[in-house]
Amino acid sequence: MAYTTVDDPSKYFQTALYTGTGSGFSVTNSGNSNLQPDWVWVKDRSATNDHKITDSSRLASGKPSITLESNTEAAEFDDADPMSTDSFDADGFTIGTNGNYNTDGNTYVAWQWKANGGTATATASESGDNPAYSVQANTDAGFSIVTYTGTGADTSTVAHGLGAVPKMIIFKRRDGTPNWMVHHAKLSSATKRVNLNTTNAEGDASNFLDDTAPTSSVFTLGFSAAVNADGGTFVAYCFAPIQGYSKFGGYTGNASTNGPFIYLGFKPTWIMIRNVSDAANWNIYDNKRSTENVMDDILLANGTDAEGAVSGKSVDFLSNGFKIRGNDNEMNDNADKHVYMAFAESPFVSSEGVPTTAR
Repeated sequence: MAYTTVDDPSKYFQTALYTGTGSGFSVTNSGNSNLQPDWVWVKDRSATNDHKITDSSRLASGKPSITLESNTEAAEFDDADPMSTDSFDADGFTIGTNGNYNTDGNTYVAWQWKANGGTATATASESGDNPAYSVQANTDAGFSIVTYTGTGADTSTVAHGLGAVPKMIIFKRRDGTPNWMVHHAKLSSATKRVNLNTTNAEGDASNFLDDTAPTSSVFTLGFSAAVNADGGTFVAYCFAPIQGYSKFGGYTGNASTNGPFIYLGFKPTWIMIRNVSDAANWNIYDNKRSTENVMDDILLANGTDAEGAVSGKSVDFLSNGFKIRGNDNEMNDNADKHVYMAFAESPFVSSEGVPTTAR
């Protein structure tokens, strides 16, 4: 069996840092491969501002300016006056003068994932209780963007296009204000969900995924207005693990500064962690904002806070995983369940069987 099918993770995920100028300009990626993104998540690092999420499946006049905010329950809106994201380019993206993306002198981070260049890999019309949908999937990267129109019926199925079981799906109603809903394979069961925009612990929601775990072909919806209101419009970001490139797992905290080691099978470039047993934030780390261990430059997916170090929330990025170095309850509360999503800088062992080096 191959160690990995992704020797260069920068083909599918990259982080870009930039400083605003107040005038429109192009943000160019610096990875080994060119990456034209399909999902771009921007956060102002130096000021209190909302997170901004655009993608190539939700367009306005051909431009990816239709925006969602991971820290709010707000419906999507066209962030084009002034312009937010003007285009997704061959190796990055172009922004306008919108202050959430481009305030003169402010520093920003942009996390970018590649799907299928904005082109659908499958579509379907509404059929019985099953929603109409459009999916653009990148099976090599284990990532798809699914847009669909709800039916309001139990046991509605939607294809995700991954050809493998997604271990994490992030849902948002586009035309309404329910919370973001997150399915993660390491929650207690398929009846559980956690919100991306709040600090609530995992909770029961039998009408979320109709008590049914996703399969290698579809996810199943209940009648929840957050994921399947009749006539409502929705987006789902779906992730299946790829050996040596991505992983969506969990660990149990020990409340020690010598915290758990989490084996990934790759050197991480980006990690998001959440204690789901208690009220907690989604803590995001990446190796562009923190360039050496310990890693403690934190942004919160559910918060507007500027980037900052928080005592007790440090982690180390290692050649084959990450190590918790803090005892804060959001990262390492004793006996609590924590979930994560992680993407690679490089696999631990290449497809040719060559080990990578540590930091």
